[in-house]
Amino acid sequence: MSQGIDWRRITALVADGVRVASGDKVSVFFTDASALAAVAAFVDECWRRGAVPQVVATDERFDESALRWADATVLEQAPPLEAAAMRWCDVHVSFRAMTSPVVDAEPTRIAALRHGRGIVSTLRWQETRWALVRTPTPEWAQATGQDADRLLAEWAASFDADWPEAEARMSALCAQLDQARTVVIEDSWGRLELPVAGRRWVAFSGSANWPDGEIATAPLERSVSGVIHFPGRFWFAGVEVCDLELEFEAGLVVRERATEGLEFVRNLLDTDAGARRVGELGIGTNAALTTMTGDLLIDEKVLGTVHIALGRAYPQCGGVNKSALHWDIVKDLRAAPGGSLSADGTWLIRDGAVQPPLVDAAVARRQN
Repeated sequence: MSQGIDWRRITALVADGVRVASGDKVSVFFTDASALAAVAAFVDECWRRGAVPQVVATDERFDESALRWADATVLEQAPPLEAAAMRWCDVHVSFRAMTSPVVDAEPTRIAALRHGRGIVSTLRWQETRWALVRTPTPEWAQATGQDADRLLAEWAASFDADWPEAEARMSALCAQLDQARTVVIEDSWGRLELPVAGRRWVAFSGSANWPDGEIATAPLERSVSGVIHFPGRFWFAGVEVCDLELEFEAGLVVRERATEGLEFVRNLLDTDAGARRVGELGIGTNAALTTMTGDLLIDEKVLGTVHIALGRAYPQCGGVNKSALHWDIVKDLRAAPGGSLSADGTWLIRDGAVQPPLVDAAVARRQN
């Protein structure tokens, strides 16, 4: 499926985003052999720049054995080699191939595994310049009923932007939103109010995640209130979740409902004291991405979507919520009846249509 992809160009963008330079120690993870072409191109780029890359195979297929045999107390710990890599390196890049979305294990054990991985993620955030690169595969397309060629074409097109120029336009919208007091997400299922006064909005434009293109902030942790519904299915940590609904009071999830995956959701929410609070509010800005894939790292960048993340907050946004969990959950307002997003009454998305302030901040090309 990667045939025809210019990996040198793409991995050079990734290296630029994390500012790889001579003398940098770079840890490189990959989760599946299908990502090796990207890994090889990135490693070559690192050496070309005078950096020292080291590659670690964090292949997710080995999780099956851990989930079958390991004690839960072991699953909850950070994988030691991964943690050591984060402490060693200046820069970290993880190439995460989209493999089969389904993991066959008890939800409590999967949640324990996610806790351990969350510790590594926290180290990544705190101690490195980092990027995650999500790469599509035929396996994911087949498992989720997507057209493989379309999935790849949109993914490749999502890189095609003048990223410094895009950052300037997204930052202009962020500056406006810095003055906002409350953001509202609403549709026919409910209304969620997210106070954001005093918090900073940040543009993600070719630096941390690929595909990229979003703006985000950290809502006031103890003030989020209302109901938000996420119709349809998506996957997190290999578990399918369907028709998720979350109800908030004083910043906490007080009720959760789902037609599939409810036990897993509850285990995630019980990860630690910060897991039931919203650590991030994000808005997708990448116009080249139009297809919802069920993969959160891609879907959160789609123009016309909004997402919240339960758990750990972005410190650069002023967020203070701490958690081993950072769970992005994406809502497609284009498909939701009455789907709308507003900030202090200014519409960013109204009745499923992206409005001018957000259109002006969009990046990459919209494909025909």
